[in-house]
Parts: sequence; structure tokens; C-alpha cells
Amino acid sequence: MSEIEDGRTRRALEAREQRRAQILESALEVFSERGYHQASVSDLVAAAGVARGTFYLYFDSKQAIFHDLLDDLLQHLRENVVGVDVTPGAPPVREQLMGTVLKLLDTVDANRALVRILLREAVGLDASIDEKLAEFYGSLHALLVLSLEQGGALGVVRADLDAEVIAACILGSVKEVLQRWLVQSDAPIDAERLAAAVLDHALHGVTP
Repeated sequence: MSEIEDGRTRRALEAREQRRAQILESALEVFSERGYHQASVSDLVAAAGVARGTFYLYFDSKQAIFHDLLDDLLQHLRENVVGVDVTPGAPPVREQLMGTVLKLLDTVDANRALVRILLREAVGLDASIDEKLAEFYGSLHALLVLSLEQGGALGVVRADLDAEVIAACILGSVKEVLQRWLVQSDAPIDAERLAAAVLDHALHGVTP
């Protein structure tokens, strides 16, 4: 392939990616304004400013475009969830956890519109979407259980904790924090305050 042909191919791919990103961005606005169930393909096409045929070159349904948005968010969240390093010289456990929670809050804040949809229409969005969310929450719960069990063995947390129940409590409390400060409010979140409070509750409870 000549340099000219290679350049044309690259520009065509870039243009295709830009158009796809444009459709995704406008679709997110539609879902945010109308809700997942009320939004139609016609709404998505109109918002993107493309022909219906062009839309179907990139996505074959409303579900497909929402899946892409959700996959991107879940991937970013997974990348932010890391284990605690307990090797000699590693930062204090609380400091490491604080960094992880701050990254998670920053990610959900940057994707506030999509998180709102997921929390407002938490069940019944679509069977495949529900399954994907259940799998994600299940993996988070399993990771929390493992972390608590390992922390107990290392003496970082109490060894007599019921890891299954405590993990569910932590996950549920985080969801409620997101519900109150991201879904019910348009104000910028104070990530430092929220992260510190979530960790204080998880690590120390409410007793003096």
C-alpha cells in the first residue's frame, strides 16, 4: 500500500471513529434527558444529526449503543479498583484505599449522566444490561470479600468479620452515597469529603 493510500485509509478510520464518538455522545444526552425506556432510535438519530442508515452502520439498536456506553464506564471503573499493597515500604493501607475511592468517585462524576440513568432505572433497563450490571456488582462484592479476608489474615482488619455481609454493606453504602450526591444533586461533588467519610465508616464504624 502506498503512503497516499495509507493516509487515506487512516483518515477514513479517524473520520469513522469521530462519527461513532459523536453518535455515542449525543445518545448519552438523549438517554439522560428522556430516560432509557422513553428514548427511541428516532430520537438518537435526530440528536446525532445523521441519517438513519448512517446510524445503523455503527449500531444495530438502542440496546447496542447503550451497551457500548456501559462497557466503557465499567471498564474505567474496573481499572480503578486495585488491591492493597502490604509489602514492606508500601504506603499506609488507608492512604491506598483513599486513592482508590477517589479515583472511583472521579470516574463516576465524569460519567454522571450515565451513572444517573443506571441508578434511576436500576432494574429492568434490559435483560442483557441487567445481567451485565449484576455481573459487575457481583465481581465487586467478590473482590471486597477477598480483600476483607486477606486483610483479616494480615491483621489489617478484624479477623472475625462476616466478610460476605460486610462486603454487601460497603457496596450498598457506596451506592447510596452516589444516589444522594450524584443523582439527586447537580452540584459538584466534594470527592475528598465523600471518600474520607466512606472509609471512616467502612474501617471504623461510628463508635468513638
